[in-house]
Amino acid sequence: MDRRSFLTKAAVGAAGSAVLAAPAIAQENPKLNWRVTSSFPKALDTIYGAAETMAKYVNEMTEGGLTLQVFPAGELVPGLEAADAVTNGTVEACHTASYYFWGKDPTYALGTCVPFGLNYRQMNAWLYYGGGIDMLNEFFHTQNLHYMPCGNTGVQMGGWYRKEINSVADLQGLKMRIGGFAGKIIEKLGVVPQQIAGGDIYPSLEKGTIDAAEWVGPYDDEKLGFYKVAPYYYYPGWWEGAPTLSTMVNLDKWNELPAHYQSVLSTACEAANSNMMASYDHKNPGALRSLVANGTQLRPFPQDVMSAAFDAAVATYDEVSASNAAFKKIYDSQKAFKADAYLWAQLSEYNYDVFMMGQQQAGKL
Repeated sequence: MDRRSFLTKAAVGAAGSAVLAAPAIAQENPKLNWRVTSSFPKALDTIYGAAETMAKYVNEMTEGGLTLQVFPAGELVPGLEAADAVTNGTVEACHTASYYFWGKDPTYALGTCVPFGLNYRQMNAWLYYGGGIDMLNEFFHTQNLHYMPCGNTGVQMGGWYRKEINSVADLQGLKMRIGGFAGKIIEKLGVVPQQIAGGDIYPSLEKGTIDAAEWVGPYDDEKLGFYKVAPYYYYPGWWEGAPTLSTMVNLDKWNELPAHYQSVLSTACEAANSNMMASYDHKNPGALRSLVANGTQLRPFPQDVMSAAFDAAVATYDEVSASNAAFKKIYDSQKAFKADAYLWAQLSEYNYDVFMMGQQQAGKL
């Protein structure tokens, strides 16, 4: 065979291979455009931003094969209907806090956090290495949802109060804006929980319609101006030790994804999960200094309040577990993990942090 004949036949063969390969590549890397409805407004740039970060990573890693368009709460569906919209296929995915939907089943709350639950590092350890994601998805798949952690605020603050709280007695009849499962527990301490949307909290506090309100932490709370109408800022937010946000995908849509797209989406969510916590750790110190400079008075919850709330939480979990096997399985796993985690944390992490905090207070850092 002469050289020209060989090159001609090779070119024809290559062209034929390309024709055969193109459909296969297209099938492996389909062009998909998904809508992701958020439970948060754009104004909450760090929380809402976690979904945008995740979507950016997915688009880059798939070279535009899987494009996620994020919509703020209310643009496609109301924020508190995000999970339902995904379940019924109105949208392909949502970015939310699963505890918003605890009224459907208390088990939803365990995908975000429950009072006196795991902290941020412990929650991640349980999710990624303690079988947490798989265990949660055993439940969420029954709801036609696939769950992936995608953001965290870390321990939140305990909220804004018009008057000081010096004991459990001061909670009697207190009207407080507090979300989800926490309201069920704090109600046992005499508080009257109120479900109020974020945009309505300030005027409700200002008018005295409510006596207190919890939101997130210094960075987000400062934006909403609560310090102007409720000067006492309590800590810690014992009901939100590690509120984990999630991307939840319609289960049928998830199962239709090529395996490598599933891997990319999971990886992007994990990256956004870490990114959001780092962002809050960067932003909260400056916001806290600003709040104090503007008259905010920081107060720790009294120990009798903390103890009473803890006992109320344990009693509530026992009540729910008695009639809800899915909740009991996941809660028991988190509880056991928490016991071991604090056994370890009290040695190195706790003692290191306490020493370094002392240096900070002494002005040595």
